[in-house]
Amino acid sequence: MSLRAVSFAVLAAALMGASSASAQSTPEEWVRLGERVHGGFGTFIALGIRIGQDAVKQLGAQPRELDVTYYDGVATPCPCVADGIMIATFASPGQGTLRVAADKAPPELMGAVVIRSRKTGEALRYTIPDALRPKLAEWNKANDPLGRYRVVMAEPEQNAFAREALSRKFVPR
Repeated sequence: MSLRAVSFAVLAAALMGASSASAQSTPEEWVRLGERVHGGFGTFIALGIRIGQDAVKQLGAQPRELDVTYYDGVATPCPCVADGIMIATFASPGQGTLRVAADKAPPELMGAVVIRSRKTGEALRYTIPDALRPKLAEWNKANDPLGRYRVVMAEPEQNAFAREALSRKFVPR
């Protein structure tokens, strides 16, 4: 079995074990799910969960109703944020509803993501300022996994990300 097939199998098993409504998950459940899907739980995963939960709420979506395109920053170690978004929205590469774009986010951003409702066509763009990246790294060193989750969730929204509505005709490149 290829590494890709094993990754999809692990993801599917993890998502099937998740609660059907992400808003009902406890911090401990998010941490366990993030560890299971990503192999560890850091602040980048927590940030992705926060963005994913916000998109679910803003777009009034149910699991598997969202399409996600993530643009990683030029200085980030990997697109870990996308894994957090994936578990919060139930989007996945295997369903064709989550992709990490080959294009990078602009240099002033740690990442950017476009999340679209497959049902209504409504879409949001989230941008993550690169200024947040050193704080996330510091919080990873100073906290255990549950502490990492809590510190990211407590950070004021305006410091964590910006959200903007997009035209229904917008198509991610």
